[in-house]
Amino acid sequence: MITKKKYRFKIPGGKKKERIDIFLAASIENATRSKVQKLIEAELVTVNGIFVKPSYQVQANDLIEAEIPVFPHPETAEPENIPLDIIFEDDHLLVINKPAGMVVHPAYGNYTGTLVNALLFHTKRLSGKDANESKLIDIQRPGIVHRIDKDTSGLLVAAKDDWTHAKLAEQFAKHTIEREYWAVAWGKFKEQKGEIELNIIRSKSDRKKFSSSKTDGKTAVTLYEVLDEYEFASLLKLNLKTGRTHQIRVHLSSIGHPVFGDPAYGGRKIVSGLNLPKIKSRVENLLDIMKRQALHAKTLGFFHPLKKEFMRFDSDLPADFKQLIERLK
Repeated sequence: MITKKKYRFKIPGGKKKERIDIFLAASIENATRSKVQKLIEAELVTVNGIFVKPSYQVQANDLIEAEIPVFPHPETAEPENIPLDIIFEDDHLLVINKPAGMVVHPAYGNYTGTLVNALLFHTKRLSGKDANESKLIDIQRPGIVHRIDKDTSGLLVAAKDDWTHAKLAEQFAKHTIEREYWAVAWGKFKEQKGEIELNIIRSKSDRKKFSSSKTDGKTAVTLYEVLDEYEFASLLKLNLKTGRTHQIRVHLSSIGHPVFGDPAYGGRKIVSGLNLPKIKSRVENLLDIMKRQALHAKTLGFFHPLKKEFMRFDSDLPADFKQLIERLK
């Protein structure tokens, strides 16, 4: 059972203005600014009874209330009997085909029903490399070497021991992992193949989102190839040279071709020039089919740390993705 520890701060008169994330990081034992920002984003912090952003400036006489999840068993998340689509498994690792809608590991607002919970039920052997050492929130991510977004489906590799985890993580860091995604994106592309090289930076207006930049943020490179074209959309194959959060979704949106159905980056809006009643009705029907971003991690390849051989796995497109393509055709 998860409980919450409550904090209450009444700001005295005469106090100078200060960002709330900075104030709470200094006021709560073992807290960090990034952890506090996650608490705020999860709507576990209020000022005078109202949810605020991490940039809110604390003022005199403010009443700040915060709730911090406390886990009775900080060593691990709880095992849950959740079915898994396991593509491959041996004594060292697993390759899983994650369904859309499943969060990879426990976090604020998603304490149960995650891939980690399912893995803990499936096997007793999982690495512990990603343990969160902060006492602010004790959630572990056993086995998790990399992640894909909640509403992105597709292949993930998980490690059963720390040595395997370290060796797999090293391949991700050196970008020697093969990762191929398929996506349906708005519009037709001028070039059938291309490279998108734009830095990824956290959005200043919404900390749950990211944006592209030519100068700020972290380097990100995405390769794309058009596999098929439809009246107002394209089927793409994409390969990542880097692995930034929301990279494909941000990159495609930045060049005017957002992933179809993506609620965060413009994929659920009809693009300019397609507002004719007939087109609008068809698009709305397609969005009813694809209630998420049309993005699937289709192929995953890596060197098995113990066997020293390259292993490549492929996955079938999920039902909603297939139906979307059939209707587009």
